[in-house]
Amino acid sequence: MALDLAAIRLAAENPIRTNLSTVNAAADDLSAAFESDPILGWFMREDGQRNAARQRFFRVLMRESALADGEIERPSTGGGAAVWIPSEKSGAQPLLRELRALPMLLNATGLARFSRLTLLRDAMDRHHPTDRPHDYLWFLGVHPSAQGAGVGSRLLKARTERLDRIGRAAWLETATPRNVPLYQRFGFRTLAEYRPSPDGPLIWGMWRDPQADHTA
Repeated sequence: MALDLAAIRLAAENPIRTNLSTVNAAADDLSAAFESDPILGWFMREDGQRNAARQRFFRVLMRESALADGEIERPSTGGGAAVWIPSEKSGAQPLLRELRALPMLLNATGLARFSRLTLLRDAMDRHHPTDRPHDYLWFLGVHPSAQGAGVGSRLLKARTERLDRIGRAAWLETATPRNVPLYQRFGFRTLAEYRPSPDGPLIWGMWRDPQADHTA
């Protein structure tokens, strides 16, 4: 059945918060969106279980971490999601949560690539600003069947306008070169470029200061 892209675009302008009843749908949209992501592609297992492992990865992260610590915003129609974590909650995770997540993480990477996930996490932690409060855009993704219709831009616009109203900054990382100009259009600027290891993907760390309301 064909998607109603006009309805998804419109719904993305005023996204709703994901809850327990919709978190798996949001996770599945993100899993599909990140199938070719350079970061996930570097640390995810390479065998025939890759797709199932990626879906489980997102379902566990969204249910156990994103819902607990932040907000998952999505169009009421589905089709994409943006995951925002306040910097006050984005530090070290409780030990019990880390232990619960370990089987999922090992399933996602396989034994051969688990060390890559550790390198990635260490590199991200080193470059993540800690001196100013902000909202961290952990994930922003649109299901492939709805990509190219401005859904991601609308989700981003809705949140950054809210951040401007309350005077709060934002941070994100991306390893997809075409995303850098998109984020720049919304006021993000590159503060860091790094690789988690010599063979790892190039990652841009981008910061956004709250902006004045130019419509006033």
